Amino acid sequence: MPTLSTSTRFASRVPPEQTPYTEQILELVGSVPPSREAAQEDPASRSRIIASRASIATASLAGALSLPPGALGWLTIGPELVSVWRMQRQMVADIAGAYGRTDLLTREHMLYCLFGHTAAGAFRDIVIRAGERYLVRRAPLSALYAIANKIALRIAQRGASRIVTRWFPILGSVGIAGYVYLDTAKVADAAIAMCDAHEVVDDGTWEEARRMTRRGRSALN
Repeated sequence: MPTLSTSTRFASRVPPEQTPYTEQILELVGSVPPSREAAQEDPASRSRIIASRASIATASLAGALSLPPGALGWLTIGPELVSVWRMQRQMVADIAGAYGRTDLLTREHMLYCLFGHTAAGAFRDIVIRAGERYLVRRAPLSALYAIANKIALRIAQRGASRIVTRWFPILGSVGIAGYVYLDTAKVADAAIAMCDAHEVVDDGTWEEARRMTRRGRSALN
């Protein structure tokens, strides 16, 4: 597993031209935390408990950090996002532990679980669904940077709504908490789906699966 120092070196090699949060995203997936869960006989049920607890915890944190009003509240947007992502990252690692699949927890897997629902199109070159399986291809730094940049751009585009909530602190806090609760649930769903049918493949297997997927779509059309 990558260490924290590996994460720092990984992020330091990112090109300087980046959108907000790109570096934080790369640092986040550059180091996978150890799972706190042992393999379970019923990993699906245990994972739902993990997901429920994490959803409540992230929602509570986000709601509290979004309480400061006005301009002061703007300063908490970045810490709120990063703190929630870190908690979600630990949740993904714990779910993988419950399934006994920590050996497959790569930075590509983590990136997809955390942000696949935010910018699904950004992952077309590293994650593909072939039948009931998710095929994941190891990506070079340049590809991961491009994906992280697209994710960060989407997050920045949505940032205006978070700024508005700072002018209505109580109502905004409830709204942010609800949004983060649902967001964490989506991350958990992705982690569970990937653990059920996640396979790391080489480039040859990837390209063959991609061609077959395209043929299937063409046949349907």
